[in-house]
Amino acid sequence: MVKNILVFARKSMKLTILLFISILLIICAVVLFFKPIYSVTINGEQVGYIKNKTKLQKNINDYMENGDGDSNLAFVQIEELPEYKLCLLKRNIVTNDDEILEKVKQSGTKYYKYYAILLGEEKKAYVSDFAKAEEVVNKLKEKESTNVDQITISEIYDVELKDFTEVDTVVANLYVKKVEVAKTQAKTSSSGKVNTSFNISYKKVPLGIDLIKPISGVITSRFAADSRIRSNLHTGLDIAAPKNTPIKAAASGTVTFSGTKGSYGKLIVISHENGVETYYGHCNKLYAKVGQQIKQGEVIAAVGSTGNSTGNHLHLEIRVNGVAYNPQNYLY
Repeated sequence: MVKNILVFARKSMKLTILLFISILLIICAVVLFFKPIYSVTINGEQVGYIKNKTKLQKNINDYMENGDGDSNLAFVQIEELPEYKLCLLKRNIVTNDDEILEKVKQSGTKYYKYYAILLGEEKKAYVSDFAKAEEVVNKLKEKESTNVDQITISEIYDVELKDFTEVDTVVANLYVKKVEVAKTQAKTSSSGKVNTSFNISYKKVPLGIDLIKPISGVITSRFAADSRIRSNLHTGLDIAAPKNTPIKAAASGTVTFSGTKGSYGKLIVISHENGVETYYGHCNKLYAKVGQQIKQGEVIAAVGSTGNSTGNHLHLEIRVNGVAYNPQNYLY
């Protein structure tokens, strides 16, 4: 009986060793003839293979933010981003990272940022940046042009660039000589606006909560931007991003508003602890509902250009007991 058991044990050990050797040989064969690689599809179409999906995605993200170094580019909107699937394929499979990147670029829509000079509601000229637009207004003010109070600046996002006009040419075309001797009444601030009606603070106060960025993107308008050619102080921060980019809650809380509200367009307001509120304006789609409990990082809306907006971006506000504070003191 004992002898039979020993014979069986030896046979079992031999089988185990043979099985182990077989598995090892299979693994060696797989490593020798196959390699892990990513299959890439765009909108359901298989477009090639890559070794490193992180590298490709970084190149795509860089292109969406900077393009190919185009002048005045704000961002590139890409509707269909690649999807990746890890595969084990023969080693002779050729990767084509550059071709895939070019295919992604071809599907993108470039949005350019520049500024229009308006007389009343009519666009009179275009300049490349805000400094030049403000220089036009300041020069008209120095020359005491009688129409200076009707001059405004509009921030433009468009798929095509307009022809830009030199500052002095714009000033010459808009200037209207003053015929009255009497001077205009002094304004209450250097910017030509009464600022006391805006409930904002430049200080940084402790919030008692940690915030995360709702989106990644390019900052196009900062907090409390103050100029005589704007109708009011900016109570938040504008971050440009492609249309329908998911917007995440900066912190956990309760949705107190979800709908359309004046110049905000489609707006989400979340109430957090310690009297802190976050506003998410100009959305294209609203996912969160009033009364809903939201966790930090949960998608609540999608980027859009509703309300008083000239391009796809998120208007982010941080308020404490009703007072607006600079989001850049806490984020970005």
